[in-house]
Amino acid sequence: MTFPSLNPDHQPLLVADGVAKSFTMHLRGSIRLPVVENVAFALHPGECVVLGGPSGVGKSSILRMVYGNYALDRGSIRVRDPQDGAMHDLGAGDPRLVLGLRERAIAYVSQFLRAVPRASALDVVAEPLRRRGVAREEAQERASAMLRRLNLSHDMFDLPPATFSGGEKQRVNIARGFLTDHPILLLDEPTASLDAANRDVVVGMIREKLDAGTAILGIFHDEPVRAAVATRILDISSFSARKAA
Repeated sequence: MTFPSLNPDHQPLLVADGVAKSFTMHLRGSIRLPVVENVAFALHPGECVVLGGPSGVGKSSILRMVYGNYALDRGSIRVRDPQDGAMHDLGAGDPRLVLGLRERAIAYVSQFLRAVPRASALDVVAEPLRRRGVAREEAQERASAMLRRLNLSHDMFDLPPATFSGGEKQRVNIARGFLTDHPILLLDEPTASLDAANRDVVVGMIREKLDAGTAILGIFHDEPVRAAVATRILDISSFSARKAA
């Protein structure tokens, strides 16, 4: 199968092929709810592929499958491991492979921050670097710089994000996701709860990632942001298992 790309000379970092997903409602007589079928696309270095289509068509489900949160019914999601350069099928469901690819290949900014209770904002942001063996002082310095760039008050760095507003939590979430150099970055409506000034900051950060060769797969309901960062829009309606309904 041939996939379109704005970077045809580069090998893909991610390839989804024949992916299908449904949910079974066990408390409602095991009713099966199909979501998507025959999903096929490739993601290359330096491009921002935006998942488009109406609400409920399966965009967030695709992101969660790519991150290994949702199992696949059928198909494959192959991810290039920067450690050995090989493509590994994340969709096969091997938990060790999923965790390894998250550590080395895929960063994810979800819609909602999930942080260890009572951990400070600074430690929450620095934690991915600490897992990679970066010294605590260096990790915190880099985390601090990222939080300052996102206009979070220094007085809040040592406070747990559970006490923050929605927009403040999301800035912590964005700082954490953008801090590392993972080759693939997943973004699920990262600017939805941000003011205009911080949306502009995030647009600049996305463009810097693209210039550095990061491959981004995202959902952006904010039209100006989508127009500013998208290199390609993939209409998920064409993969919807409910389109005939």
